[in-house]
Amino acid sequence: MPKKARDGTDTKGLLDYLYGPGKRDEHTNPHMVASWDDPYVEDPARSPEMTIADLALILDAPVYALLGKRPAKHVYHVAVRNAPEDRLLTDAEWARVAREMMHASGIAKHDDDQACRWVAIRHAEDHIHIVATKARQDGRQPRLRQDIPNMHASARNFEIEFGLRQLKHGDKTARKWPKTGEQEKATRRGLSEPVRETLQRTVRQAAAAAANEDDFFTRLTAAGVRVNKRVAPDGNITGYSVAMPGDRDGGQRAVWFPGARLASDLSLPRVRERWTTPVSVPTVASAEMWQEAEQRVRAAADQLGAGGLHQGAGDVAALGDLIVIAAVISPRMVRGRLKDAAYEFERASRVPGDRALEGQARSLYRESTQLLSQSAAAAGHNDTVAALGFLLALVTAIEASRKWHQAQEHRAQAEASGRAGRLLREAVEVTAGASAAREYRPRPKRAPAGTPGAHRTAAVSGERPMAGVLQEAVPGHAREILADPAWPALRTRLAAVEKVGEDPVEVLAAVAARRELGSADSAAEVLVWRLEGWQRQRSSAAAASGSSTTAAPAGGPGQGTPARKAGAQPTRRPPGEEQQRKGPKRGR
Repeated sequence: MPKKARDGTDTKGLLDYLYGPGKRDEHTNPHMVASWDDPYVEDPARSPEMTIADLALILDAPVYALLGKRPAKHVYHVAVRNAPEDRLLTDAEWARVAREMMHASGIAKHDDDQACRWVAIRHAEDHIHIVATKARQDGRQPRLRQDIPNMHASARNFEIEFGLRQLKHGDKTARKWPKTGEQEKATRRGLSEPVRETLQRTVRQAAAAAANEDDFFTRLTAAGVRVNKRVAPDGNITGYSVAMPGDRDGGQRAVWFPGARLASDLSLPRVRERWTTPVSVPTVASAEMWQEAEQRVRAAADQLGAGGLHQGAGDVAALGDLIVIAAVISPRMVRGRLKDAAYEFERASRVPGDRALEGQARSLYRESTQLLSQSAAAAGHNDTVAALGFLLALVTAIEASRKWHQAQEHRAQAEASGRAGRLLREAVEVTAGASAAREYRPRPKRAPAGTPGAHRTAAVSGERPMAGVLQEAVPGHAREILADPAWPALRTRLAAVEKVGEDPVEVLAAVAARRELGSADSAAEVLVWRLEGWQRQRSSAAAASGSSTTAAPAGGPGQGTPARKAGAQPTRRPPGEEQQRKGPKRGR
């Protein structure tokens, strides 16, 4: 993905930074991978005959030789990066990328020996920086019309050729990413993320949960966000901006973000679409919240996109809101995965073009969203077991959206649905493991004859004993699991189970029996997730039991810690069951 920086005036200053250690020593082995005149341009990092100052003078020479007026900012700077999951490219591959980018941009066409001068510098594994001067060697200035779109088109070709993650450009549904300055500002202030990200998530949650416009702005204010409404002369609200308290620019002015700058579907007209068609939500008991939502989600999965392109666009938008709210009130054990799933599904919820506001699936998803939102105060009373059916229904809904996107040839949205679906499946399996742990009743262990009170000694964990555990617990899947790349992780989990004194055979058999394994892409990976839920549930139960039990003082009367009064400390509940009578905490 090529990203063009602002034009500049200081060639040497930019080269000093690219060849230097970086702002946080993040630059490693800076070196040149290509130039306008390979192989005759020497690399300052590898040649004692060339300095950074010399290279800057050579690059700038055509600027001073221009026949007409010089450009005010002559330094052309582009960074080209591949995705984190891509393989590492070689220097030779990056050199090809640099030459094609310069050809596509118009800086240096192939076989044009009078083109602009440029160099490509690599100081990290996943990207290069291309520095050029906007002055041709024949005394003219280059024509750079449509340089960025042309470079993006060239990048798409390399993604196919090199087998990299393929992106889709131009449908205007991508996220609004924080700028470099925003990221650096967050680091200086000790924030975990840029302010833009925090605001985007907060506004999206408020929009998804709100029942009307007043409710939307009230939720933003309650979340600690500053709101500035844009009011027309006739008194109508035509837009809004948000800011975080304390976030100021260099002139100590508040930094405001209009909704459309946070995301294309967070502009006020798009936000209003969510409640254009009112939905009626029945009042249900807190114990029935997940089941009521599950029924609606399952019914909607069969209806998604049934009415055509525009109706499907409205359906997936409503499904995105549902996942956002589900992540906020989901049991703590899987909340992190659901928040990641909501983040991934965000692209899938946006479809280029218009979207219909009516439709059976959209109505059912909106009803489910409002149901969960209104029942948020009681969410703490709903444990992981109660949420399991809803999570399974949500997996079905996301899979339906993925197939619909594929049918419409929305490749980026289909891939986003796939990533969100995987995270939801992980949450389902962790929940299944926790459910098995809650119902598990270990068989009593009898001490060996002749050694009263002796405890069972755990065998030293290793590949051979754990393979035996696997064969005994799940004989039908043992051979498949042993050949699975996830087997080492499963073996580690089983060793941890044995280390705390539980029988790994019984535990593995219990979590394996919770749900079928035959349809899993990786049975080993599924069992790893279930054992994660098992261990977290057992640890939480042990902690809750320990906090409600008072140990007797060891030193007799007058010594040690006095006993607590009855009722002084409430019993801690496992994650997902904790009491939250005041509702979930709001983001700040």
